[in-house]
Amino acid sequence: MKSEILFVDNLPAGERLDKALSTHPQVGSRSRAAQLIAQGRVQIMEPKKSAKLKASHLVESGDQYLVSLPPPSPSHIEALDLDIEILYEDEDLLVVEKPAGLVVHPAAGHSADTLVNALVHKVKDLSMGFAEQRPGIVHRLDKDTSGILVVAKNDLSQAHLVQQFKDRKIHRIYYALVFGVPKKPKGRIESFLGRHPQDRKRFCSLPQGKLAITHYQTLKVSPQGVSLLLCQLETGRTHQIRIHMSEMGHPILGDRLYGGLRRAKGLKSQSLRESIQSLDRLALHAAELGFVHPKTGAELKFTSSWPQDITELIHTLGLP
Repeated sequence: MKSEILFVDNLPAGERLDKALSTHPQVGSRSRAAQLIAQGRVQIMEPKKSAKLKASHLVESGDQYLVSLPPPSPSHIEALDLDIEILYEDEDLLVVEKPAGLVVHPAAGHSADTLVNALVHKVKDLSMGFAEQRPGIVHRLDKDTSGILVVAKNDLSQAHLVQQFKDRKIHRIYYALVFGVPKKPKGRIESFLGRHPQDRKRFCSLPQGKLAITHYQTLKVSPQGVSLLLCQLETGRTHQIRIHMSEMGHPILGDRLYGGLRRAKGLKSQSLRESIQSLDRLALHAAELGFVHPKTGAELKFTSSWPQDITELIHTLGLP
């Protein structure tokens, strides 16, 4: 496959080239723009100026550039024959139902047993693009969280979807079962999240962290003091809902990292206590996902019900 040549003009004057070029939908990110520049794939169409550009080069009014996009690299990701439910698919994207227990993309300890491995097997036109280990992945769910994910099938769709997430235009609703009853039946939680200074597996609220905003609403409360919450994400930080619920004093059932196991020991019902302690997943489910289609502009919305294991627990709690 040959490289694709882009003609790029009308970039914002005065900005660094890597930042300005990232706004082009077929580039999509500043890191990708910087990589293209470093590889000599970006040239300015002006003989008086240096042909060797740097990411820090400042764009001037009227500048025109040629960008050579490399062909997708062959994938070295091992295909996994796994039955993944596809809720929607077209030539640009697909929407999938991720089961609990499945990591989204290859990482340390999970090189061949992830959602990406399953997609490589199932989807024949999935573009590798620049993210060879994360083809099409624009957002994630924790391993032990179930629910809806959108996956891009080409670089243009990926860039558009990533931008929608950055602009907080994605509609995301989660359902969570938590210990206790929030004092306020609905509210807005805002904090700044970063990696925990003592435990690298955890995150927590820190002054120097990234802004995280969760809206919640209490839907039902069981006689045993377990609440069913609706959580709407305004931002999407790592472990965001888990941290916000835990720091509010209401950890999610099954969340061993943020206090969910410890709280289970205080339940009076032995059978319920054992049911929760035996959970090998979080009682957290990505139930609604809405976004604008990158090519057609249509507003799409998808919904998903609790999986069977949590449905049974909900009935045990008396929260049908």
